[in-house]
This record gives sequence, structure tokens and C-alpha cells, in this order.
Amino acid sequence: MNANTQNDIAKLLLRVVLGLLVLLHGLAKLDGGMAGIVHMVEARGLPGALGYGVLLGEVIGPLMLIAGFHARIGAVLVFVNMVVAVLLVHMGQLGQTNEQGGWALELQGMYLVGALVLALTGPGRFSVNQR
Repeated sequence: MNANTQNDIAKLLLRVVLGLLVLLHGLAKLDGGMAGIVHMVEARGLPGALGYGVLLGEVIGPLMLIAGFHARIGAVLVFVNMVVAVLLVHMGQLGQTNEQGGWALELQGMYLVGALVLALTGPGRFSVNQR
């Protein structure tokens, strides 16, 4: 197996795993309703309708990543979603560690950086449109 094929397989794995893991969060929000997200956004003085943007970053973007359909755009949607999540929800945890000694935001950090990597590198050739 050559290096290009290995890189394409690595991008496929990152795309699908990141997409599935973030999508689960989006599906939970769809199932539980958006009222909590809308309220949180409004509590920060922003229009509540912006809360629905989470669906772009946690449903649409992940589906784009999984399929590899305009995956760079999907990755940017996930990246922006994670930046907003950290700013609105997790800023108090930025310098904290968890019970196991890891960074309290390690999951958010991995989602954010994984999305950034895919936005920069693209989806690889094992994708719908390879862009």
C-alpha cells in the first residue's frame, strides 16, 4: 500500500469517526428539542434563532463528513460549531482538568482540531466528490 492510499484511508477514518460522534450530539438535540439551546443563546443576549445553527454543525456538517460530500465545508461547519460551543458553554473549563487528570475540554478539543485538519487537508479520494 502506497503513502497516498494510507493518507486517503486515514482521512476516511477521521471523517467517518468525527462525523458519527458529532452527529450523535446533533441527533440528541433533535430528539430532545432545541428549546435549551435557544434559551442559552438568548441568555447571552443573542437572537434565539442563532441556536438553530447548532444543527448545521452537529447534523448537516457531520453528514457531509461521513459521505465526503463537500467535506471541507462540512468540517468548517463542525469547527465553527465547536468554537461557539466552547465560547458559550465551556469557557469556565478552559484551564481545568478532569477526574482522570486530562484536560476538561479534551473531547471538544479533539472535535475542533479534527475538523480543522479535515478542512485543511480535504476528505481524500474515498469520498463522494473528493473536495
